[in-house]
Amino acid sequence: MIIAVLNQKGGVGKTTLALHLAAAFALDGERVLLVDADPQGSALDWSATRQAKPLFPVVGIPKASLHKDLPTIAVDYDTVVIDGPPRVNELARSALLAADLVVVPVQPSPYDVWAAEEILKLLREASVFKESLKSVFAVNRRIVNTAIGRDVTEALRNYGIPVLAASLCQRVAFAESAGQGLTVLETEPHGTASREVRALVKELRAL
Repeated sequence: MIIAVLNQKGGVGKTTLALHLAAAFALDGERVLLVDADPQGSALDWSATRQAKPLFPVVGIPKASLHKDLPTIAVDYDTVVIDGPPRVNELARSALLAADLVVVPVQPSPYDVWAAEEILKLLREASVFKESLKSVFAVNRRIVNTAIGRDVTEALRNYGIPVLAASLCQRVAFAESAGQGLTVLETEPHGTASREVRALVKELRAL
């Protein structure tokens, strides 16, 4: 399966989500490849920081030919996670065409809900060429003990694609693990953040 994590709005935690999805699948015993399709190369920087044995390889392919190149590269892997670019462009379109499932991370703010319309336009375009393409919203960086996460979930439902019931909260553990080239699944495997990641992955597997 090829999962693309995409949103045209920056700052939504796209790379954090992509890395944790890849780590969760790898820790479940799957052969995982993470493709950094973001010209900023944040996932590659994370990988370079890591001192521990890699859970999965990270390769940079910030090219509009991604959908053509990936089938050959991904042939030996069970799951491929694409950390997509932060803008709607030819590279984002290529990531969509390469994917089986698109996860759209959205922060719990009205601005993020409004900005989601751009990626939805792209999803509609891609579905013309790839009818089997699935897509879901994932609420990311939700503030604990606030109602805004629930409100955003309700607002996103108006866009006509599923919203995952599981969400990731704004937690220091994510930033602290990233600074070591790790994930919360490694630094706090039994912590709340890890449980959130695994709940989200369980939902994705059920799609």
